Amino acid sequence: MWNSEELDLDAYLAHLRYEGGRAPTLETLRALQRAHVLTVRWDTLDSFLYREVRLDVPSLQDKLIRRGRGGYCFEHVALFAAALEKLGFHFTAVSGRVQLGADSRRPRPATHAMLLVELEGARWLSDVGFGASPLEPIELVDGARSDAGPWPYLLRWQEITQRSPGWAVHQLGEGTDGPDGWQVRQVFTENPQYPIDFAVGNHFVASNDRSPFVIRPFVQRLRTDRHDSLDALAWTTEYPDGVLKKETVPPHEVPELLEEVFGIRTDPKEADLLVRRLKDLTD
Repeated sequence: MWNSEELDLDAYLAHLRYEGGRAPTLETLRALQRAHVLTVRWDTLDSFLYREVRLDVPSLQDKLIRRGRGGYCFEHVALFAAALEKLGFHFTAVSGRVQLGADSRRPRPATHAMLLVELEGARWLSDVGFGASPLEPIELVDGARSDAGPWPYLLRWQEITQRSPGWAVHQLGEGTDGPDGWQVRQVFTENPQYPIDFAVGNHFVASNDRSPFVIRPFVQRLRTDRHDSLDALAWTTEYPDGVLKKETVPPHEVPELLEEVFGIRTDPKEADLLVRRLKDLTD
């Protein structure tokens, strides 16, 4: 299903610096998710620069592992799904709607990719492609929490769109659709998705004029003590204690920032194109 026969599993695990067991257990899933989220980079540069993002396994391995570039949720999940399939896990892919900054009465398109993994008589939400993703899977039960990383997450079964129930992932913050102290991050149903469904969603995100990833670049990196994001030229560093540091970066400094802070390598030709496109944004 997920073309795992094309995946060089040893190269992928080496990139993650993963040396643990390979049996399809909850312990393995937890370790793999943590390693993937902290290691594989996240960016939308291909949407911004080329309006094309490939989801075939050879392209993903070349981009995310060999070349040290980043990708967004469809890329991360396609790669992670191939690895889980090769290791013998059983799972279903699902699509979610990112709700941060949105009104649940006017939902955004379901363009966030995730996996539901079946283990030990339970199902677990594995969300490796958000950028600032949970460092562990979350059991698919109402009220389940993840406290493994610097920021906690809460999973609730609730109304997610008008008169429609489903699952909502919450993060700390104030919102109208979650309990006190929490805001809805993304919502989803258990409707199964397949590679062809992700291909359709990916085409919109990568190439449509209304896609935010086409309009400007967005880059993220999560570490255990900080979360860095670059939205066009706005660089923000958030710490678990709530401290925020913000800075505007000149276009010509972005390639160096990408490598030094985000661990993302761009070749000279791509770096030059990125700087020119960022200058167009400021103009």
